[in-house]
Amino acid sequence: MSWESFIEKNVREALVKQGYTPAIAQVGADEAIALYRRMSQGSGKGRIYDDVLRHARLWAEKYGLPARKQKPKAAIAPRRRQ
Repeated sequence: MSWESFIEKNVREALVKQGYTPAIAQVGADEAIALYRRMSQGSGKGRIYDDVLRHARLWAEKYGLPARKQKPKAAIAPRRRQ
């Protein structure tokens, strides 16, 4: 397993566990891989996975709603009896 496939698999699973749809989780994993390819080093020793996971989570928060947090339906007020 290469580092890129490791990052893709684990970031996708982490985002799905946090409640994002599989489609949003896959795009977040793709963003994490793109960041991994651009980075020369992590923010600390052994922290590159944490950095790409943070980047994927921020992307998912910005561009996709978690699966359990769908837009609320319009509430219909009960009619009053006269």
